[in-house]
Parts: sequence; C-alpha cells; structure tokens
Amino acid sequence: MNKIAAVQMVSTASLDANLVSARRLIGQAVAEGAQLVLLPEYWALMGMHESDKVAIAEQPGHGPIQDFLAEMARSHRIIVIGGTLPLAASDPRDAGKVFNTTLVYDAQGMQIARYDKIHLFGFNKDAESYDEARTIVAGHASVGFAAPFGRVGLSVCYDLRFPELYRQLGTCALLVVPAAFTYTTGRAHWEILLRARAIENQCYVLASAQGGIHENGRRTWGHSMLIDPWGEIVALLPEGEGVIGGVIDPARLDGVRQNLPALAHRKL
Repeated sequence: MNKIAAVQMVSTASLDANLVSARRLIGQAVAEGAQLVLLPEYWALMGMHESDKVAIAEQPGHGPIQDFLAEMARSHRIIVIGGTLPLAASDPRDAGKVFNTTLVYDAQGMQIARYDKIHLFGFNKDAESYDEARTIVAGHASVGFAAPFGRVGLSVCYDLRFPELYRQLGTCALLVVPAAFTYTTGRAHWEILLRARAIENQCYVLASAQGGIHENGRRTWGHSMLIDPWGEIVALLPEGEGVIGGVIDPARLDGVRQNLPALAHRKL
C-alpha cells in the first residue's frame, strides 16, 4: 500500500456541510487509488467563534465525527488520518476547553492511533490575533503508527515549527501535517518548513491544509503538498477544495538515505 493522498478543504461553520464535503473528497481520493487519506486540521468545523469547537466536542470513542471517520476507513478499506477534531478534556480544571486531536483508523474502521496537538498556535500582528490556548488543552506525547510502507509520524499545523518533535518520532517513511495555516504565516514559512522537515528527516511529508476564505472571515494559506525525501515537491494544490497525492517509493527513501547518510551521522 503505497498510494497516499491529502484532502484540501475550505471548511465552514456547519458540521453537516463539512461532512458532505469530506465524504466527496475522500471518495475522489479513493477513486484515484489512494489507500491512505489525510484530512486537514479543523476539517469538521471552522466556527464563527473559537468556542464553537467546544460546543461540538466529542467524548473519546464515539460521536458524529469519529463515527464518520471510522465509516470512511471501513467502507473504502483505507487508512484515514482524520485531520483534527475536538475531543472533550477530562480534567475539570480544563472546563470549556478541548483537545485538538488527530485520530487514525485502519481499513477495518478501528482506531489505531491518537495524537493530541502539542504546540498551540499564538500570533499577533496588526488585525490578526490567535491564541489556541484559550480553548485547547495541549497534548504531551509524540505519536506514530505502523503502516504497510513504514512508520508514519503524526503532527499538527504549528508543530511544524518545532523540529525536535519530529526527531522524537524516530525514523519514519512518512510525516503528516494536517494544518490550517493562516495566509500571513503560510505565505512566509509553510513551504520552507515542510521541505526542511522532509530533508532533515529524509522521508516523505504529506501536508493537508485548509485553503481559502472561510465564513468567519479567516483566510487560510492552502498549498497542500507531498514532498519527497530529497525535499522535492511531488504534488501541490495552491487553493480551494481538492485532492493531491502520490506514491511512497521505498527505493527513493533508501536511495536518499544511502547517498547522504545524514540520519546515521547524527551525534545528538
């Protein structure tokens, strides 16, 4: 199983509408041969207010969003990496907050991995202001899982700026980055950071983004892409809804690592 795909969305403030869009785009990816599909951050809801995601938070195990992801994986017989969804925080001290969580489902629809976003985005410039810590509880552990083509490392959006997280994941065939990068930060840093993570970890990087102007007025950068272990962009979608993808080539992975054995040369 080597064909992978990333879904790009311009999610709305309607969960139902986003479920319809995600179903269609996952179906498109499968029709194009994908056996692993990645959704973007906040794919299920880009609310009008930060607290909107708290209102739809699910308990771990079941809920409309989790059930949908399991159904997509089971019905299409694929691995689904579910971007992020809001899971309820269990600690009473975190009332009014959620985990921004990536769940992974195998081809039988069973959950095989959970990653809670560790690094919470904060940005202030001119009229733009974001502080995810107001409504999100930070995770604390790096997470990867085994796919038929090798280890997959999980990360989310702002995590991309912290290379030490990816080192903790160990040697991976693929790193995934579901994201909702702002237009401002994305234009400046998105491609550079993605290519750097691919080059320094000598693996494929698949990034699934929000890409357009949302109902809440926010503009996201898009540019979902697949990057190979040499840092070359294999596939790219600048803006709007759609699907990009490609193949994990074991020979390409091995060739890059043998020709430039940087991973083996690490001292720290």
